[in-house]
Amino acid sequence: MKIVCVGRNYIAHIDELENERPEHPILFIKPDTSILQKKQPFFIPHFTNEIHYETEVMVKIDRIGKHIEPKFAYKYYSKVGLGIDFTARTLQNELKAKGLPWEKAKAFDGSALIGNWFDKKQFIDLNSLSFSLEKNGTIVQKGNTSQMLWKIDELISYCSRFFTLKIGDVLFTGTPSGVDVVQEGDVLKGFIESLDAFSVNIK
Repeated sequence: MKIVCVGRNYIAHIDELENERPEHPILFIKPDTSILQKKQPFFIPHFTNEIHYETEVMVKIDRIGKHIEPKFAYKYYSKVGLGIDFTARTLQNELKAKGLPWEKAKAFDGSALIGNWFDKKQFIDLNSLSFSLEKNGTIVQKGNTSQMLWKIDELISYCSRFFTLKIGDVLFTGTPSGVDVVQEGDVLKGFIESLDAFSVNIK
């Protein structure tokens, strides 16, 4: 399986990092080795001291698809959830400045926290889905899928133009504003609507 991630899909996040607004979705891939194992802490890797959390709504693909039309994209997933794209920010900035790919900063082991999955039928409107992240009991990120530049079905369609989507693949749909550094001892908890999505300790 693979994790397809979308960058710069929320205006406020684009602004906070002083990035340019893209004309098309920015895509990058995390390998399955990037998945943080269930109930395991996140260990800050040795190669950086600046890891940022990026909380994102996820969908799990449950049909094989290629060149999927947006109007049919809803048929290719039945589960949604919340996760974190852990990012080595200083390293990413160095790579961006040189025009190099982001994998070293985005796809390292344990960089993808995949929270609980929920049947999408539990939610009234996936295009108006609220989610949040707490750090040590304080809300540090709040978002709503209505703020996305490209909605979930549009993203699935766009991704499938370039990659065959297979059963078990996961799509991270982008992060809202509020990204920041984690430190040893932090506890991160994610919520999608009123549901507990994940909890992770930082080591």
